[in-house]
Amino acid sequence: MKILVTGGTVFVSRYTAEYFMKKGHDVYVLNRNTRPQSENVTLINCDRHNIGEKLKNICFDTVIDVTAYNETDIKDILNSVGDFGSYIMINSSAVYPETNSQPFTENQECGFNIHWEDYGINKINAEKYLLEKFPDAYIIRPPYLYGKMNNLYREAFVFECAEKNMPFFVPENKKMKLQFFDIEDLCLFIEKIIGNKPQNHIFNVGNPETVTIEEWVKLCYGVLGKIPDIRCVNSEINQRMYFPFRNYEYILDVTRQKEFISDVKPLETGLKQSYEWYVNNRELIVRKDYLQYINNNLI
Repeated sequence: MKILVTGGTVFVSRYTAEYFMKKGHDVYVLNRNTRPQSENVTLINCDRHNIGEKLKNICFDTVIDVTAYNETDIKDILNSVGDFGSYIMINSSAVYPETNSQPFTENQECGFNIHWEDYGINKINAEKYLLEKFPDAYIIRPPYLYGKMNNLYREAFVFECAEKNMPFFVPENKKMKLQFFDIEDLCLFIEKIIGNKPQNHIFNVGNPETVTIEEWVKLCYGVLGKIPDIRCVNSEINQRMYFPFRNYEYILDVTRQKEFISDVKPLETGLKQSYEWYVNNRELIVRKDYLQYINNNLI
């Protein structure tokens, strides 16, 4: 197939491009060429808001839109692309209001979420516009993505603390649950969507089982063969100063996903693979000031 991937240089978009390239497909990536490119993909060097005629004469079997954050992002691709078969948008679980009953299901109303604010609203508007203009499009709503190529300071932060033999500081509510999905499982699911063209067009994805903050930290330290000294921080302190996730627990219902992927990668396995990538790509991590805050205020 001939596949267009928006982005293609970091985490989700890069892994997606390489995944389908290794499957033997002809993969094009659309980005501004400000970072190193993957091998054996075709670069379309431009901003998605200023594409011009660069896509008009290419017939894509599938467009995988990883980098759309608002309605304009979708509009500019649809106005610039020529013929295409499927359109798959990687969206976000931020579209569900925190007031909805949980686990969130695909048939619930989307709306403002106090924890995600404008980010969630922009994501809602993006998928709404896409489905209005191209009703056959597919929307995928993941929870927290992790795994190889994750340059976000999430598991990488815990790995660094483990390497330094530091205690690990968690919010007072260390039993707060987190839901994850491995990047390879996401690409496998996209592949299933392309191949099966299901009647449903909106899918929650994620590991069916959640883990608590405490369990997640123990799994990350366990990758290095270590046991963390977990210390709880008073809830009056903003956890985003020292911890990579918001004070917000939610769970996605992934029943629809199970029709196509019956088994997902165990979190422990995915974290081991993430660490193996991290060890060789430390310089790519987008770090935040967690360690500085911890050293100045918590230790």
